Amino acid sequence: MHVYYSLEEFKINKPVVGIGIFDGVHVGHRYLFDRMKEIGVNSGGETVILTFWPHPRLVLNHQTEKLKYLSTLKGKQELLEACGIDHMIILPFSEEIRNMSAWEFVENILVGSLHIHTLVMGFNHVFGKDRKGNYEKMREYAEKAGFDVVRVEAMKVDGKEVSSTLIREVLWSGDVCHAEKLLGYPYFIFGRIVGGKRIGRSLGFPTANICPDDEHKLIPGDGVYAVQVFLSGRSFGGMLNIGIRPTVNHGVPDKTIEVHIFDFHGDIYGQDVTVTFVDRIRDEKKFEGVEELARQLEKDKQIAMKLLRDKK
Repeated sequence: MHVYYSLEEFKINKPVVGIGIFDGVHVGHRYLFDRMKEIGVNSGGETVILTFWPHPRLVLNHQTEKLKYLSTLKGKQELLEACGIDHMIILPFSEEIRNMSAWEFVENILVGSLHIHTLVMGFNHVFGKDRKGNYEKMREYAEKAGFDVVRVEAMKVDGKEVSSTLIREVLWSGDVCHAEKLLGYPYFIFGRIVGGKRIGRSLGFPTANICPDDEHKLIPGDGVYAVQVFLSGRSFGGMLNIGIRPTVNHGVPDKTIEVHIFDFHGDIYGQDVTVTFVDRIRDEKKFEGVEELARQLEKDKQIAMKLLRDKK
């Protein structure tokens, strides 16, 4: 997949374009991508995803403290490439773009810069100033400017329309298995191993603290999870705790993401890590003491190992 950070660099024949944030690159997005690829094959064109970074809400300063996205730019790029998209254009979201009307966006960017062949829109997608660029308006513009526009209907799973909003709610509840069904892949986080208080080591379960690579990356709900850990080109099973560690934290409410990696020994501080969520084991809870906690951790480990075996 070719990645562009400027419209001036972009020159291809018959671009079949999808526009959006595509947060999570979930099964609904993939349904749209499949339609794009089909059109590309039939027309002799190539697929192009036009997205914006940083996230528009960061530029607009709109409730940024509540902004939690499913995919960072790095994650989105990897997912789009895995979907078979030919080209990805990353445009900085600016005041100029913010203030463009839908027609100006079509005239200046889609037609003037990209020389678009076909625009493929999601069932509820709108863009342009005041969000007036809906499907009906785009049909008018397409006829006027000489390109095609296609709308793709919603993808439903278990009777519900798949959306990034729904997936966020599912992940906040801790149901990573349902999230995987909606995403089409196990939810994952990138991060770096940072120093901790080494309490787990004293319990026989040394843990590595993970600092996510982006403060706005959504972290699933508190609890204990079976996970797969990718570190230094190798894959390990593990169990991960998200929460405040109430048994050993003594009232200090600092939330952490800690992973115990099975069958691993070594100093990994400062290294990059990817963790994929396999299943949720239990809620985080406070135990009577560290001995009871250690016994529970052993039970958690056995459950996690079985879940990982069953996943293979």
